[in-house]
Amino acid sequence: MIVKEFLSIYQNDGIVQSISDKITTSKPGESFHLKGLCGSLDTVLISALLQEKEPFLIICEEKEEAQYVYNDLQALIGDTAVILFPMSHKKSYEWEDVDNANVLLRAEVLNILSNYSGQSLAIVSYPAAMTEKVINRKSLVKNTLSIRVGDKIDRNFVAETLNEYDFERTDFVYEAGQYSVRGGILDVFSYAAEYPYRLDFFGDEVDSIRTFHPETQLSIQSVSAMHLIPDVQTKLVQETRESFFTFLPENTKIWIKDLSILSDVLTENFEKGTMVYEVNSSSDINLLNKPEERWETAKTIKKSLQGFVCVEFGKRSHLKNSETIVFPSKNPGAFQKDFERLATTLLDNQTHGFHNIISSESPRQLERLEVIFNEINTSIQFKPLQISLREGFVDEQTKVAFYPDHQLFERYHRYKEKNKFSKNKALTLKELRSLQVGDFVTHIDYGIGRFAGLNLVETANGEQEVIRLIYRDDDVLSVSIHSLHKISKYSGKEGAPPSMSKLGSPDWDNKKSRVKKQVKDIAKELISLYAKRKNAPGFAFSPDTYLQAELESSFLYEDTPDQAKATIDVKADMEKPHPMDRLVCGDVGFGKTEIAIRAAFKAVADSKQVAVLVPTTVLAMQHYRTFHDRLAAFPCKVEYVNRFKSTKQINETLARVASGETDILIGTHRLVNKDVLFKRLGLMIIDEEQKFGVKVKDRLKEMRVEVDVLTLTATPIPRTLHFSLMGARDLSIIATPPPNRQPVETKLVVLSDEILRDGVREEISRGGQVFVVYNRIGELESIANRILRLVPDAKIAVAHGQMEGDQLEKIMMGFIEGHYDVLVATNIIESGLDIPNANTIFILNANNFGLSDLHQMRGRVGRSNKKAYCYLATPSLANLTSDARKRLSALEEFSDLGDGIKVAMRDLDIRGAGNLLGAEQSGFINDLGYDMYHKILDEAVQELKENEFKKLFEVDLEQVAEMLKVDCTIETDLRVLIPEEYVTSISERLALYTRLDEIEDEETLAAFIKEIKDRFGDLPQEVNDMIELVKCRWKAQVLGIEKILLKNNILKFHFVSSESKRPLDQNTVIKVISFVNNKKGLCQLREKAGKMILQIDKVSSIKELNTILVDILG
Repeated sequence: MIVKEFLSIYQNDGIVQSISDKITTSKPGESFHLKGLCGSLDTVLISALLQEKEPFLIICEEKEEAQYVYNDLQALIGDTAVILFPMSHKKSYEWEDVDNANVLLRAEVLNILSNYSGQSLAIVSYPAAMTEKVINRKSLVKNTLSIRVGDKIDRNFVAETLNEYDFERTDFVYEAGQYSVRGGILDVFSYAAEYPYRLDFFGDEVDSIRTFHPETQLSIQSVSAMHLIPDVQTKLVQETRESFFTFLPENTKIWIKDLSILSDVLTENFEKGTMVYEVNSSSDINLLNKPEERWETAKTIKKSLQGFVCVEFGKRSHLKNSETIVFPSKNPGAFQKDFERLATTLLDNQTHGFHNIISSESPRQLERLEVIFNEINTSIQFKPLQISLREGFVDEQTKVAFYPDHQLFERYHRYKEKNKFSKNKALTLKELRSLQVGDFVTHIDYGIGRFAGLNLVETANGEQEVIRLIYRDDDVLSVSIHSLHKISKYSGKEGAPPSMSKLGSPDWDNKKSRVKKQVKDIAKELISLYAKRKNAPGFAFSPDTYLQAELESSFLYEDTPDQAKATIDVKADMEKPHPMDRLVCGDVGFGKTEIAIRAAFKAVADSKQVAVLVPTTVLAMQHYRTFHDRLAAFPCKVEYVNRFKSTKQINETLARVASGETDILIGTHRLVNKDVLFKRLGLMIIDEEQKFGVKVKDRLKEMRVEVDVLTLTATPIPRTLHFSLMGARDLSIIATPPPNRQPVETKLVVLSDEILRDGVREEISRGGQVFVVYNRIGELESIANRILRLVPDAKIAVAHGQMEGDQLEKIMMGFIEGHYDVLVATNIIESGLDIPNANTIFILNANNFGLSDLHQMRGRVGRSNKKAYCYLATPSLANLTSDARKRLSALEEFSDLGDGIKVAMRDLDIRGAGNLLGAEQSGFINDLGYDMYHKILDEAVQELKENEFKKLFEVDLEQVAEMLKVDCTIETDLRVLIPEEYVTSISERLALYTRLDEIEDEETLAAFIKEIKDRFGDLPQEVNDMIELVKCRWKAQVLGIEKILLKNNILKFHFVSSESKRPLDQNTVIKVISFVNNKKGLCQLREKAGKMILQIDKVSSIKELNTILVDILG
């Protein structure tokens, strides 16, 4: 079913049509009360009644409801017809704290209304947004600069106007109020548009106007005109303000949920505003406008409302003489995931002639529901609708019963906000990736140095750009922009600078070969284990049964695509005849345990036993609960052993395991003891393997060859590393966060008693628990006492790593079971505790933690569908180092679960590499930098595959042989660079050089060219040459040329030597010789130290170089 059909049920209904006629024909000042609307029926009706030339203004009860109504309408009538009118502050009554994104939205609404031309339009708002008056209409029109395509206008005049409007000139436009001029292109971000505009000038004529995306800087679509508005909030303060209602066309219909709430909010706001004004007016200088100039009152709004037709759609009516229209509907009730009950309700509806409609945004969810209902009763019919509304309803008027999936599955439904572009977000990620002057870089051949910027060097045929690197004792190395791929930004541990290399000393090479030898040993061990496993006989599990399908569809959440793929991979591995060894890694809370449960159940269904190995006793308990609850409805016995059980209990359990009574056994490393005997062990699940000791790990290595093993880890393992080890382990990576998790609201605060008290109190009052993290063991008690003093009725526990094991476990268990409200602890909590009820965390002295620690600790809260809070407390903001401030603000920005922040975390990558290859590796990674280490690892694995393990990898090798091309360097004295007048910003030029240098196929290159044209205008000759050079390099790599020299119009090709890893094949040699024979006299071929060198005279352009390469390739 599509949305149009759904709405037409309403549009064609007699009663709805008569309501529509009444509202349309009534005069301003008349009012109606629509009574009895439930759930999302209000938005459905509004969508059905909305027509052209008659805009609606919908005033909800509060901000959150407005967001949901806005989302509902977007789903029903499309993005273009709905717009949100928010308040301009982040919180009510904190007027200094302005939310820029909201100021933009307000200006955008005013802009749309002042250019309104009769399109369908619904404006959604809430009381707090109605309190503020807006700029008057005349000044807005006077201050708007409108430019259309084809206008003749001087570029400099536009730039001057922008300066008067207080716009800031930057290299690139990221946020409202910025503009930039690059050649014939002018980018500007108006205060009243969702996206910035890009104007393309041809002489003095506007050639085209298009909107572009601030994060990618790429064009979105062409438009015919743009309206530029200055910052209404600050720039036009002197202008008189009017009520928002003066902007509305007079036939606007106003929908109000509850007028009394609106009046209360207005009155309270006006009183607070008056108070603030009076406090300030006692001093000599009064900068604030009088409250009545700035704020609306309940009286003025009621007066404004009399000029319009009003429809109240809440429970009560507050307007005099309003006509009541009753629309019978009721709440669908809660089903608590009881599908049998739901099925009877749906059948019941069918007999009474209702349309059953179930909605969900994901098509897979709808398919799953169909499967479930078909099993229960095949005569159930429902229409799937692929949108998501906030609440269900049963509408007795039009006979529609509407159920959204999030209510059936009891999930949290989260509203989606508009993209807010802020400079910070776009920039921080870019800054972290791009090279700044002074950064450490690794050069493959010369080691670690410092980046000192781009320089122009004069050559015979014009100038060239080179990159300057500075090494120990201030030696300078100039690197051509064509061999940028040899440089990478150094990334090692946070904090400590690396030791710089000395040019000309053998140190760097020794370091490289030493690491290579070690890496090779590790890789060898991994691969030989893999080989052993491939040849060992294992147990092939049978395909899925109907029980498996039932278990999987009873999962609370939707599977994310990654999760679904991982499940399929694990099951496929189990069905193969040799033992499985798969590593599943994903961030905290991304659903790894669910995959383990499904695998375990598959094993049990084939009457095999499962052992689950976890690093800590607390986790054993937690996993036991999770497994037990998920498998409660199935014939499957789960037990656990840990050191809180008496010896007698443990022996009884082990006896049951040995006799095969128990299907799944969960425990700590006690499970690998010799006295634990399984009757028929089929699958071993290991959680966080890197936390076990050496002995346990060795024992596990032996077991790996005998049974299927599934390992779970939360330390993200870098994608790239995953490819190098392709041959050694099978990996599944879960990178997408579950949908509908609320982001953790992260605040950077200076710690004070009030903040601590309010945070703890609010959490306890909604029945939750609080973590307080502080990293000095000695002072934990005093922190606990401070909290007790502030919140006397809180039950507080203290935990840290120096306690006795048993005592620590007891406290942790007590906290999990809810005996304590507050846990004051060191950062031991970052590892793997899952307490859905703890939803506030205070991190004291947050500036002393690294990014990854903070991220892991924040991952402890927000595990259920309640809103979670994380307070990063610092002693004072002024004394922070810039580094710490950057870290904390990055965390504040990326509040979503998932990997926005992963990008910034190289130290996590390094941890991941250490965990996969052994801890001692982190030291080497620090010496060489992550990227360099990675290259060496690749080489080592490749050599092993070619020599010692050739048989195993015959298939792989054919694919890989193509990947390892010859590395070709190009040196030329022609003017090949990006001219400064084309791209002025240095860091941007460097980024473009790097990207161009790394491109490896035609498609990417074409996209790159398109992007540059879009952002900077037509390509100059020099840039075209650069692009040609890249193509030349690809051809040279195929021919086995390792160096191209083009200087003083003489071209030299150096071919690889016959001793190298990839010697020339005969065909190439024949091609080269036949080329030389054809061009007698113009070129010469000679051999020097086992290398062929071909020299060709009179070559003066890149184009000629390209032709020669094409000729040789034939």
